[in-house]
Amino acid sequence: MTDFRNRRPEAIFLAPSLLSADWSRAGEQLIQLQNAGVEWAHFDAMDGHFVPNLSFGALFLPALRPHCNLHFDAHLMVSNPAERIPEFLKAGAQSISVHVEGNPHLHRLIFQIKDGGALAGAVLNPATPVETLSVLLPDLDFVLVMSVNPGFGGQKFLPLALQKIRDLAQVRADRDLSFKIEVDGGVVAGNATEIVRAGADILVSGSGIFGGDSIAENVAAFRVAINAAF
Repeated sequence: MTDFRNRRPEAIFLAPSLLSADWSRAGEQLIQLQNAGVEWAHFDAMDGHFVPNLSFGALFLPALRPHCNLHFDAHLMVSNPAERIPEFLKAGAQSISVHVEGNPHLHRLIFQIKDGGALAGAVLNPATPVETLSVLLPDLDFVLVMSVNPGFGGQKFLPLALQKIRDLAQVRADRDLSFKIEVDGGVVAGNATEIVRAGADILVSGSGIFGGDSIAENVAAFRVAINAAF
């Protein structure tokens, strides 16, 4: 498991979203990410019901595992997460996040993930307030703040997410909690500094990593931006 105890530049994790990868070269691109010093890979699982798009299922993870030893982080944008969590655990997901929205038994889902040996996270859509997680925060390994409305890659970052990140960071400090803050949606090197300064620990980026000519150069730009936050 990833050590989350100290918040410093080296402990801010980039989690490139495979949704923006070239799927015909995904294994090769994971090797490039690992060689560039990236430690996480983010899998956006969409079922076409919970969000208006369809991506990939759990079998994508073991297909890519031989190419790297990155931490596999699965974000389940599905209508029936209780049925999908065992599939992703079996497939090797090391962290799994599920949405607050549409899941009245969120506590049960979180412990289904934790009992399966993975880190457990809860996801907040842009219009969902931080307060909905107040009771559950002590049991969470991380909170995923959506900074776009989920379902499609390549969207622009919603500035309202910055205050939500700050609010979560303040609650974490006030209550002496240890959950980490992950941010997904429109995250690029150009806004990474302010996102980290707001309190984020894990940055999910799709086109910001896989766009352009060089994954390594994109990762390096993120590192410069992250270091500037401290």
